[in-house]
Amino acid sequence: MVEKTKAWGQAFGLLVLRCALGGMMLTHGWPKLLRLLETPEKFADPIGLGPEISLGLTVFAEFVCALLIIFGAWTRLAAFPLLVTMLVAAFIVHGDDPFKKQELALLYAAGCLTLMLQGGGRVALDSWMRSRRESSN
Repeated sequence: MVEKTKAWGQAFGLLVLRCALGGMMLTHGWPKLLRLLETPEKFADPIGLGPEISLGLTVFAEFVCALLIIFGAWTRLAAFPLLVTMLVAAFIVHGDDPFKKQELALLYAAGCLTLMLQGGGRVALDSWMRSRRESSN
């Protein structure tokens, strides 16, 4: 009984992390998606790929991957682009800024790393898809 309670506690914890991380990241990704549709050339180019490509990659991470994380679909894979984006934000975009400016990106990065290591948990589309595959075999 204790193990079952612990397993569901972990599953619920990962669900909370996924919804919080993904939901809050959407508040950053949605305005960037609108910017991508309107004026992509007016975006920072922190790694030298051009503003349009940089914005496109950021929108993919902060909007598309955030949605995948919320639903728990390909969670480990979806967390990687978001982790990279947050590390670029912390260490390149805000590299010369005080820690207070880097802190939020590093907090998001820690959540992404946790999801990469733990996966989406039992209450995720990943788990549901896995159980469907196993039951069909």
